[in-house]
Amino acid sequence: MKRILIVDDEPAILMALSHLLSNENTLVITSSRIEEAEEALDRYKFDLIIADIRLSGIEGMEGLELLSYVKSANPETNVIIMTAYGSDAIKDSAYKRGAYHYYEKPIDMNDLTKKIEDCGIPVTVDK
Repeated sequence: MKRILIVDDEPAILMALSHLLSNENTLVITSSRIEEAEEALDRYKFDLIIADIRLSGIEGMEGLELLSYVKSANPETNVIIMTAYGSDAIKDSAYKRGAYHYYEKPIDMNDLTKKIEDCGIPVTVDK
């Protein structure tokens, strides 16, 4: 079974991505706070993490901190970073820290689905 951790402070995004990615072969765990995400990372090994950069307001960069945390513990875990407040500097920092991919919101769901499948995680989309 594949495991995906989704970290975002927006409940609608957590629900939408969880619905898109959950199936009989994939367990999706969601978290709205960095502390919850770190607890999940201490309990499970994830195949993919999708994380927003800002979890606590406009100045927050917890997603980048989480990326560094993940890569130090499990370098093989793929991490997709997303943000509504992107910049070239943030994008560069994400890739330097080991991000698999970086998105600025709104995210093209077809492209996200392809990136997830490229990680070896099948995505079943209801027709």
